[in-house]
Amino acid sequence: MSIRCMLVDDEPPAIRVLKSYISQVNGLEIVAECHNAIHAHELLHEKKVDLLFLDIKMPRLTGMDFLKSLSHPPLVIFVTAYREFAAEGFELDAIDYLVKPVSFERFLRSVSKAKKALGHEPMVTEKEQAPRNDAFVYLKVDKHMEKVMIHEILYVESWKDYVKIFLVNNRHILAKKSITSMGSLLPEQRFIRVHRSYIAPLDKITGYNNFRVLLGEIEIPIGRFYKQQVLDMITGH
Repeated sequence: MSIRCMLVDDEPPAIRVLKSYISQVNGLEIVAECHNAIHAHELLHEKKVDLLFLDIKMPRLTGMDFLKSLSHPPLVIFVTAYREFAAEGFELDAIDYLVKPVSFERFLRSVSKAKKALGHEPMVTEKEQAPRNDAFVYLKVDKHMEKVMIHEILYVESWKDYVKIFLVNNRHILAKKSITSMGSLLPEQRFIRVHRSYIAPLDKITGYNNFRVLLGEIEIPIGRFYKQQVLDMITGH
């Protein structure tokens, strides 16, 4: 089944770019395109929408205010020319935040996140999920690049313009990086974004409920837009 998309942007060239990109990706269907948020609000009552590509600066009603007005919003990817609203965008549980001009490669990464959140990604085999204890990433810490072994990461927490990486043996480091870019560095089969501010390794999750995952005695909240994806991955559905 296709992912039903709505495009909301007051700039026709931006709509054309999104339509071109979407036409090149299997599994996406455009069910509506709107040039203002008022029209989008009306159409959401008439059409089933899974994924919203949403601009921010629009006349009469901004994308942010529009999203805040929805009691049960679809999954949202912000597409805007303004970097400065990224933090607020993720506060509203957007799945991603794209800054214009958006490359096709960056668009694909965003769509991949949405597909996973909506359960449209193919299952990964056990062989692909097998951990590699020699895998690592380099992160900028203070004025040097520090090597971090993937299997030592307990969880990752967003700290404004930084991420705090908690490691085994009660260690942690603070790296200059957003949690979204940190997530793109980690193996998708081994780590999961459980909240706009947290990433956790699947193999270190020891328990869960509808509101949080447990890493031993550590409790991490589950964001409402991540809930279904988290529960499906943990339970193997």
